[in-house]
Amino acid sequence: MEEVVILEKVYGDRSGFLKLDRKLRALLGDLEVEWKLSAVKKNWVKVSLTGEDEEISANLVRDEFGEVPYRLSAVKEGETYRGRFIDLGKVGYGAYVDIGIFSPRPKDALLPLYYLKETFGEIPVREMIGRFGWVDNLPVEVTVRGVEFGAREVELTFSDSQLKRINSWLNDGHDKLFITGTVSENVEKALIRTGHGRDVKRIEELGLMETLLILKKGTQAPGIIKEIGPHLKGTLIGAIKF
Repeated sequence: MEEVVILEKVYGDRSGFLKLDRKLRALLGDLEVEWKLSAVKKNWVKVSLTGEDEEISANLVRDEFGEVPYRLSAVKEGETYRGRFIDLGKVGYGAYVDIGIFSPRPKDALLPLYYLKETFGEIPVREMIGRFGWVDNLPVEVTVRGVEFGAREVELTFSDSQLKRINSWLNDGHDKLFITGTVSENVEKALIRTGHGRDVKRIEELGLMETLLILKKGTQAPGIIKEIGPHLKGTLIGAIKF
């Protein structure tokens, strides 16, 4: 058996398992392999593969979805990782990101307050989170600035490409919604049911269960949240408002 913990999480309404199964069928359908999906620590998804082609299948899964680092010792300074915001707003000294460190014990990495203030100005963290629309499980790309193995601390910055995305989100004049906890197809259904599909300029899949809605100019995020929120139980919705 081959096992890969991929860079996706399933949580909320858990609709991501069905979507991931369809993606794996498209990726591995011609190979002699069977797979099983399960959620492990902190909702990361494990793909367990068995069969004649399990090794090549595992490599295809790694190439398609990425793989968590597992061990703190595998995390390297200067390297870029894909993670998820976690426990946002619970501390005032920064923002935690889960990049998939399980050993020697589960450990989240920190975007420290001084870095966030250097980058975005003298704004308290909790105000920053609200203003920028950040919500738990929102995918972010980060670069490791430092690893303190003795204290088991990992310090991060945003990657250059992630910073570019954040700045474009904050400066293009379009209200936006970040929705975590369901697949994009369910978000689209909610928009259709409420008649607000016409108010959306673009839908982007940020992850398996994370969606960005870029609204048309003049459409305000709070109004759309009020309409589609009741159709998206168990989700978190953050907004950038102009």
